[in-house]
Amino acid sequence: MSYLVLARKWRPKTFSEVIGQQHVLRALINGLDQDRLHHAFLFAGTRGVGKTTLARILAKSLNCEKGVSSTPCGECQSCQEVDSGRFVDLIEVDAASRTKVDDTRELLDNVQYAPSRGRYKVYLIDEVHMLSTHSFNALLKTLEEPPPHVKFLFATTDPQKLPVTILSRCLQFNLRRLDISQISGHLANILQQESIEFEAEALTEIARAADGSMRDALSLLDQAISFGAGSVTTENVHEMLGSISQQQLHSLVAALFNQDPQAALQQSDELSAQGRDFKKTLDELLLTLQGIATLQLVPDLEESDSASASSNSEQLSLLSQQIPAETIQLLYQIALHGKRDLAYAADPKSGFDMTLLRMLSFQPMKIDTNNTAVTPSAKPQTAEINNKPKETAQQQAYTEPAPKQVPKIAESAPIIEPTKPTAPAAAINNNAAEINSENWLAITERLKLTAFSRQLADNASFTALEDKTISLAISPEFAHLANDKAISRLQSALSTALQYDVKLRVQQDETPQSSPTLATERAEQSKVSQQNAKDAIYNDPAVAALKNAFNGEVIESTIKPI
Repeated sequence: MSYLVLARKWRPKTFSEVIGQQHVLRALINGLDQDRLHHAFLFAGTRGVGKTTLARILAKSLNCEKGVSSTPCGECQSCQEVDSGRFVDLIEVDAASRTKVDDTRELLDNVQYAPSRGRYKVYLIDEVHMLSTHSFNALLKTLEEPPPHVKFLFATTDPQKLPVTILSRCLQFNLRRLDISQISGHLANILQQESIEFEAEALTEIARAADGSMRDALSLLDQAISFGAGSVTTENVHEMLGSISQQQLHSLVAALFNQDPQAALQQSDELSAQGRDFKKTLDELLLTLQGIATLQLVPDLEESDSASASSNSEQLSLLSQQIPAETIQLLYQIALHGKRDLAYAADPKSGFDMTLLRMLSFQPMKIDTNNTAVTPSAKPQTAEINNKPKETAQQQAYTEPAPKQVPKIAESAPIIEPTKPTAPAAAINNNAAEINSENWLAITERLKLTAFSRQLADNASFTALEDKTISLAISPEFAHLANDKAISRLQSALSTALQYDVKLRVQQDETPQSSPTLATERAEQSKVSQQNAKDAIYNDPAVAALKNAFNGEVIESTIKPI
């Protein structure tokens, strides 16, 4: 017997075997069980989501010899002939190849005749939107008042192309794309019954590549089984699809954040040598960055089954804690623009490399708070621009290696740019008795925190320390920040920084806080900086001369501190 492809072998034969589409199944099952049968059904949706499959199951339910039912027996001659495509009263028409009005008229000439064997004569017209305007007009009258023994089942991927007069005469069911978990779960079930070894991550990659289509997923699975000589592994699937592994993605993100162009371009060379598709690589990079951004703002999704956290959630969680949220957002936008510009590049690899270099060039500057020495790049160069251009060029060349000194992801978290002089780092290692409201801001500013735990630390004020239990006060407007996970992360970060275990107690306090918070300090410093900037502008002789010469005024909203 010849080999039967998985998409045909595992095609559902009953409504209970259909994956997803519960909103459609519910209506069809209730209609069959209650004998409320419309004369025309329209199944709309993208490729491979079950349009024709549902239509055939419906035809079988209508003509089962044991009676109209949502659970056809599958054993009678009518059911078996429908399953094998030999049922004489199920007329399947490919509208893409029979678009002319003459074909439609020939079809309708036989509508008046009773079914040969079944209860109903069922016309299944696939890709019905391909019919011509004259064909639709010829179909209108029959579709509105068909003989009682006729049912019309239409399937289309583009319902917008159907005339409204046709749509108004049908029950329309819009089938949805299947999500990754539905597809991968069904593939796993099939492979288990086929006794084929597989890796769960490989099925997830196939499901993602299928883009919501079960038929596409089964076709890719057939290809993966052949490619892997009877087994489905992640490595083989990546090679077959030309996609990038999660480990490579995480290494690439780490190289970008660490400002390591050599490592990033080396990754690009490896992908090119492996024959990877750079457009797919950017798609995967976008998904990874989206997953990291989601975990930063909604940490509770770490253990969820969402697409962004379904695989390598531990690595994503680690990256989400170490890379600032604004950096992730910037990388995402650059990758998005890079994907758009890829078609205009000289070749895909050069376009991908330029996207990586753009990510490295436009990242926010990282300042090491432990090293207060002024580098040449930090010196004022206003006077040197006109007087010493050669020296300025030397300074620029000297400062180029500076990004390589940024701490690696595995060694430290992103460092917040200081807005004020802080206490020495040694203050963190002081004894418990010396922790108070004066050094609290310096301690919390250096903690490795993200998302809610960082916001909690920024908006909480120190109140007391008793027996290694730190009490914090937070105003009611920020009470939502004091959830169990944020408190636990802040407590863990404090224990790590202070080098002994501490307990944390957070209480709401409606009275004005006597001890400052990082948020209030930054807000106050921002006001002072803004006022200083205004004073500098108004006291600048050059600005005064311009105002007098042009009778102008300074727009205060445009003044920003440097």
